[in-house]
Amino acid sequence: MNTTMRLSLFASAALMSLGSSVCAQPAPPQAPSMTFFVVSAGPGKGADLGGLEGADRQCQTLAQAAGAGGKTWRAYLSSNAAQQGGAVNARDRIGPGPWQNFKGTVVAQNVDDLHSDNNKLTMENSLTERGTMISATGMTPNWHDVMTGSSPDGRAFPANMNLTCNNWTSSTFGSAMLGHGDREGIADTVYQHSPISSHMSRDCTQPGLVATGGNGLFYCFAAQ
Repeated sequence: MNTTMRLSLFASAALMSLGSSVCAQPAPPQAPSMTFFVVSAGPGKGADLGGLEGADRQCQTLAQAAGAGGKTWRAYLSSNAAQQGGAVNARDRIGPGPWQNFKGTVVAQNVDDLHSDNNKLTMENSLTERGTMISATGMTPNWHDVMTGSSPDGRAFPANMNLTCNNWTSSTFGSAMLGHGDREGIADTVYQHSPISSHMSRDCTQPGLVATGGNGLFYCFAAQ
């Protein structure tokens, strides 16, 4: 092998090595003890999450990337009686608790605590699976709306009230009941301070959720 060929091969190997290091992505922050988070991003199709199953899958995937995939994750979402098999209450699908965020802060001891004024869901504690705060009140943009489809006590609405965007399968029909992930709003009322049931979305589209004050986000809890 002549000198020119050896230099050419060496240069090619160096470029390949450089390319590999440039393309390598850093691992997401890890929190294996985390049992609660707000999704850092929805699927981008408005409130069409692929039903409860699709939302659960999103929770599991994001938890896996954060090193907490060894648990069974459930989206905190209710579905009304139009759901095949009947209504599903968000409070009944997330396990007994307690639940802690990325940083180890316990946001609720149990289901009753979660649905009381004592819960610790605030701007500082409603963290994503990456340990970051959601863009909330006082920030631009304000994405503090979190989809729940639930009443303040975490239960489903009657079948004639489509506050789940066709049970999380539509980005065009209905609206979504939203909570405020930072427990802040434009008025000092119990609803504006609710992380579960503050107001309805404009519609089920991604632009509609953004215009209302959200970005298609929802809560995930480790059920076991």
